[in-house]
Amino acid sequence: MIYLRLIWSYLKIGLFGFGGGYAMLALIEREIVGPGWITKKMFTDIVAISQMTPGPIGINSATYIGYVAPAQASALFADNPMWGILGSLICTLTVVMPSYFLVLYTSHFIRRHRDSLAIKGIFTGLRPVVVGLIASAALLLMNDQNFGTVDSDVIKSICICAASFCLVFWAKLHPILVIVLAGIAGYIIF
Repeated sequence: MIYLRLIWSYLKIGLFGFGGGYAMLALIEREIVGPGWITKKMFTDIVAISQMTPGPIGINSATYIGYVAPAQASALFADNPMWGILGSLICTLTVVMPSYFLVLYTSHFIRRHRDSLAIKGIFTGLRPVVVGLIASAALLLMNDQNFGTVDSDVIKSICICAASFCLVFWAKLHPILVIVLAGIAGYIIF
């Protein structure tokens, strides 16, 4: 049944999604697009919508995917929105519960052993993994749905992407301003 498969997928995402939303994108994409519950285009749209709505991207995407996946998996679920609401609840709770219990049970241990070289080593080792996962998410989103086929439009898209990066990273402009500027540039260019 679709709900058991969603529970299994979001349990894995919740357990192994270190580093926050962007770091989780590659794992979410593999678990959700891989089985064919949604298309890559839908996944890209979910990422954009999840960024515009308040809250963590993992939870927002779980809520949305839980709503649409049952209808995508079977026509039986397409007619009644209650199946989507049930899927949203299942996915949202499943993605949150592993980290909730992990924090609940390990915080006492970590607090007691925070000066331990082993604990410091573990957290030092996790930092570069998070950077790698975020870089993987960026590469994952650089697909033909976002940049089109190789033509002048893809070059324009890459220029907007590079300019946005430079404005945030080096010019230290506020990301909201850069988003507005990129939207204006896209309107003018395309």
